[in-house]
Amino acid sequence: MTAAPDAPTSDLPTLSVSAARSWSPGAFAVRRLLSTRWSDDDTYGHVNNTVHYLLFDTAVNGWLIQASGTDIRALPAIGLVVETSCTYFAELRFPETVTAGLALEKLGKSSVVYRLALFGEGKDTPAAVGRFVHVYTDRDTRRPVPVPSPIREVLAELLSASPSFAA
Repeated sequence: MTAAPDAPTSDLPTLSVSAARSWSPGAFAVRRLLSTRWSDDDTYGHVNNTVHYLLFDTAVNGWLIQASGTDIRALPAIGLVVETSCTYFAELRFPETVTAGLALEKLGKSSVVYRLALFGEGKDTPAAVGRFVHVYTDRDTRRPVPVPSPIREVLAELLSASPSFAA
């Protein structure tokens, strides 16, 4: 995979940990329920850190498909994940239904920056918060292209409904 040259990194504000800890499920216009699986727990008895990234990916792509009514796998452009981060505050465990809060920080020409939070079952404070960056590329050449129209439309709606992420 070739890294996209316009992947946004340096021009975005850094989110403070104290601000992220104060997020609640209600702050997110999009909330998706995701079940943990038996295999998600590690030897320490909690969901392994790598699973948080799977939950982020599932929340983003599941919402994109549902909200746009488009099978994103059939588009000529694909959203490649070029950057992710996760800050952990509390454990998640199996069996648990996790609420993934999804918001948009930035919608660029070919890139999208999501803010996410994972809330344990019945919890009002996040177990983890993350950042997830898609850069849309041509499926064959892997060169950046504009965000596809059906995706851009739902992302623009999400952006208008998203909270500010100033530090």
